[in-house]
Amino acid sequence: MTTNEQLELGFNGFPSRPAGNPPADRRERAAWWFDQMRRIVANAMDWQTANPPPAAQTWLTNVQSK
Repeated sequence: MTTNEQLELGFNGFPSRPAGNPPADRRERAAWWFDQMRRIVANAMDWQTANPPPAAQTWLTNVQSK
């Protein structure tokens, strides 16, 4: 089966969206969502990377020097 349309599934035999829900409402919600995401990206902060930690000296236990 090949199709160029979006497949919409429902749960428990109910359609995925009510019959009275016009597609224009979906476009408006999608436009609102993408506007919010663009606003978030536009206001994102640049984080400075942390300095590398200082080198740590470790002691091996149970090692005997000769």
